[in-house]
Order: sequence, then structure tokens, then C-alpha cells
Amino acid sequence: MMGGSQAPMTPDERAAKTQQERRYEEQQALLEQRVSEMKHQVLVLSGKGGVGKSTCAANIAYGLSSLGLQVGLLDADLHGPTIPLMTGAEGMKAFGGAEALIPIPVRPNLLVMSMSFLLEDATSPVIWRGPLRANVLRQFVAEVEWGPLDCLVVDLPPGTGDEPLTVAQAFPQADGAIIVTTPQEASLAACRKAVNFVRAVELPVLGVIENMSGFVCPHCGRVTDVFARGGGEAMATKMGVPFLGRVPLSPEVVELSDRGQPILGAGRAVAAVGSFAAIVEGLTARLGLS
Repeated sequence: MMGGSQAPMTPDERAAKTQQERRYEEQQALLEQRVSEMKHQVLVLSGKGGVGKSTCAANIAYGLSSLGLQVGLLDADLHGPTIPLMTGAEGMKAFGGAEALIPIPVRPNLLVMSMSFLLEDATSPVIWRGPLRANVLRQFVAEVEWGPLDCLVVDLPPGTGDEPLTVAQAFPQADGAIIVTTPQEASLAACRKAVNFVRAVELPVLGVIENMSGFVCPHCGRVTDVFARGGGEAMATKMGVPFLGRVPLSPEVVELSDRGQPILGAGRAVAAVGSFAAIVEGLTARLGLS
């Protein structure tokens, strides 16, 4: 066609577009209603994968719920959901209530929702393009019966692409984001991008966690700095954002996570207990929950 003009829509196309717009408006109204019942929302993200972001998100949620707070944990990683494994809910299925999906209660005061709960098999891949992924993430907020929450913790997929942007737009009044990194420069470079992403979507940066900060020997308890020490804290200081703390690399952390058990817990002798306890304490103070 000359001049790049488009053919006019048919009556069926106009009707379909109108129906789609109406559906979006209804979903947006429901999303806003759900969010209004959540006192606080915290997004957990990382610039790259493999830094232990989901481990941090799960244990922050565990820590908050152990204080008697009603907490939701949303696994927003549609392609690589690991929250069900880390919370002992792997293999469970979400069921629909009268008008919405029911999240899985994994602990007293802790509800979880994940794409994994909707798949026939945990190994089934999710092969979706961006618009469909964005719609499903919105549904995980609008069409899940979260109920009143003191805090919703959202475990985002790594990077700064479609999914983090969709979630950030769903929570424009969120308390902010926690960014997880490891000490080496390859991770810190991606972490800087994540900090700038959070600023670009006009959310506060609640702080940076340096994960895998030194290896704790399971025999003698000695800490060996596998990577350069202090990179996360130095980066946070340089970028003018809070530093929440370091979490050491410990075999017990891996073992407990794979068994779906919290690192924070009564009688735990895990090297990371004190680190996570301090992070949760600092977060509750920041959110006014302590």
C-alpha cells in the first residue's frame, strides 16, 4: 500500500479488540484491588543468573513469616522456577477457587505461587513469547487469592527484560527492590545495570546482598575468600545504595535449599544463619515492620 497506510479493521477485528481492551481494564481493576490488600511489596532481582537470588528471596520470605507476619512469595521466573523446590512445595498443584487460583501454604503465614504449580510436569518447558509471559505475570497478581498480606516478596527472573518490567509496572508503589550479586566483577557489572533498571522504573533500591561471599569449610569453619572480598559493598557505596549484608558460600545452604527447608530456623548451625537474620532484621526496620 502507498504511504504505509493500513487496511481498516473488519467488524470482527474491532469487536475482538474491544473485548481485549475490556478484559485488560477488568484485570487492571482486580490487580489494583489485590495490591491494595498488600501492605508492602519487595522485589528481589539480579543482573545475571546463578547468583543465589531465589535462595535469598525464599529465606527473606521465611524470615518475615517467622516473625508472625502474613507473607506471600511469588515466583515470577516462568522459565526456571525454583521457589517450589526451595520451599518444599515441588510437585504440588495450584487449584482454582470460586474466582481465583489458591496459593500453596508452605509454612504458617507463608503462601507461595509459581508457574511450576500449573505445569503437568516439572520438566515441561514454557515456550512463550513476551506478551503472553507479561499477561501471565499480571494474572499471578490479579487472579490469585492472596488475601491480606503484610508483605509480598517477588522473586524475579535474572536480567532486566520483559518480566521484571511487567512486575515493576504492576507494583508502582512497591517499597523497592533488593539486588543480589556475587563478589566477582562479572556479576557486579550486571548488578550495576540492575540498580539502574530499578531507578529507571522509579522504584527505591532497598539494598544489595553479596551472596557467596567467602567459602565456609564444613570441617573447620574457616572462611576462604574464593572471590575478591567486599566487591558488593564497594559497588553499593559507589552507586549510593544501601548494602544489606554478605551471605557466605556454605554446603549446608545448598543442602537445605535442595531439601526445601529454610536456612533460618531453630537450632540451625548454618554459617549463613546470622547473615540472613541480619538482612531480615534490617529489612523489617526499613519497612517499619519491626
